Amino acid sequence: MWGSDPHATDTTSTPPQPVPGRHGADRDRARALAARLRLTIDGDPEPSEQDWTALGQALNRGDPLADAAIAWMREVGRATAWPLMEQGLHEGPGALSDEAGALKVFLAHGWQMPAWVDWRRAKRGAQVMQGTGEHGLMVLRDAGLMAGYQAGAINQTLLKTGALERGAHKRIAETTTWWLACTEEDGLQPGQPGHRMTLHVRLMHALVRDQLARSPEWDAQWLGLPINQVDMQATYLAFSAVHLLGLRLTGMLFAQEDADAVMHLWRVMGWLVGVEDHLMCDDEATGRVLMYRNLVTQAPPDESSALLGRALMNEPLQRTYPFARALRGRLDRERHLSLVSWFLGPEGLHNLGLPQRQPWYPLMMMAPTVVGSVALRTLPWMEGPWRAIARRQQRAYQQGLAGREPQAPWNAKEPAAGQRSG
Repeated sequence: MWGSDPHATDTTSTPPQPVPGRHGADRDRARALAARLRLTIDGDPEPSEQDWTALGQALNRGDPLADAAIAWMREVGRATAWPLMEQGLHEGPGALSDEAGALKVFLAHGWQMPAWVDWRRAKRGAQVMQGTGEHGLMVLRDAGLMAGYQAGAINQTLLKTGALERGAHKRIAETTTWWLACTEEDGLQPGQPGHRMTLHVRLMHALVRDQLARSPEWDAQWLGLPINQVDMQATYLAFSAVHLLGLRLTGMLFAQEDADAVMHLWRVMGWLVGVEDHLMCDDEATGRVLMYRNLVTQAPPDESSALLGRALMNEPLQRTYPFARALRGRLDRERHLSLVSWFLGPEGLHNLGLPQRQPWYPLMMMAPTVVGSVALRTLPWMEGPWRAIARRQQRAYQQGLAGREPQAPWNAKEPAAGQRSG
C-alpha cells in the first residue's frame, strides 16, 4: 500500500499548492506533545522530507466526490436536493434517477465497497469494541476527543461553526450514537445504520467545507482547506490507534489479531467518510506511526484549546441520570478529568485550560481491568456473556447523553454553516 516504506505518505498528481502556514508551525513543541506516543513506537517514526511535504500538501485537499455532491445540491436548491439526499441514504443509490447527478455518483461509490474490505475482520473489530463497555467510551472521549483539542488549528472549524453555542453535550451524544451504529456487527455493511450515518457525516463535512471555504473569515493561507485530509486522518486515528492505546494504558489487554481487527474496522469507516486510503492502515503499529507523523505537523494549543476543553469538561453536568443528577454529574466530571490527567499529564491539562487533577480513577480501575482482560483471554466462553453486559453499559451511557431519543446524525434539518463538523 505504501511502496517500499510501509509508513510512507502517498502523493498525488495534482499540481502543488503553497503549504499552509500551520504545517509544522512549532515542530519542537509538537514533538514534545507527542513524546508519550513516541515511546510506544519501535524504530524511528519521523517523516521523511517527502512524507513531510506530502502531509503539508494534504492540508489543501478535501473530498472530491462529496464536494461535487454538495456543489450539485447547492445548484439545484435545498428544496429539491435535501429530500433526494435523505432518500438516497435510506434506500440506496438505486432509488435515485440519473438526474440526481453527482449526488447519485457519490452514493453509488459509497455502496460499492473496495476489494480490500474483509467483513470477517471488521465484525471481529466491532466485537472487540463492544467488549470495552462504558470504560471504552470514556477513554475514547478523553484520549481521543479531549486530547485532540490541543491541536489548535483543527479547532477552528468547530469554533467557526458554532460548536460552543451548540454545546459539547449534543456533539458527544451524536458521536456516541454514530459510534454505536458503526460498532454493531456488520454495522458498516452497505445499507446498515452505521454505513448510512457515516455517509451522511461525510456529506455534512463537505457542506461545512463548502461554506467555510467561501467565508471571508476563513484563513486558507494559514489553515488550509476546512476538514482537509490531514485533519480527517487525525480523526480516523483517534477512533482507532489512539483509542486502542488509551485502552491499553488503562489496563485492557488485547490479542494483536484483535487490535488489528479494530484497525481494519476503522479503516472501513475512514474510507466511507472520505479519508484517502494511503493515509490509513490495517495494523496498530503502523497506526501509531501515522498518528505521530500527523501530530508533529499540527499547530500548537491556543485559546481555542481551552475554550473547547472547558466546555467538554462540564459536559457531564448536562447528562440525564435516573437519580442524583447533580451528584453523579460532578462525579463523572471528576472521573473524566482524572483520565485526562493520566493520558496527558499536568502540561496537557494546562494546555486545555483544565484544573490539575491526580489520575485516581485509572489507577483505581487498573487492577480489576487487567484481571478482567486476563480472565477473558484464558476463559473464552466468558466473552459472549461479558460482551452483552458491556454493550448494555455502552447503550446506557449513550442514553444518559441523549435522553430518551437517540441522537442520529440525520434527525435534524439542514445545519447552519457546518454545525455537524465535530
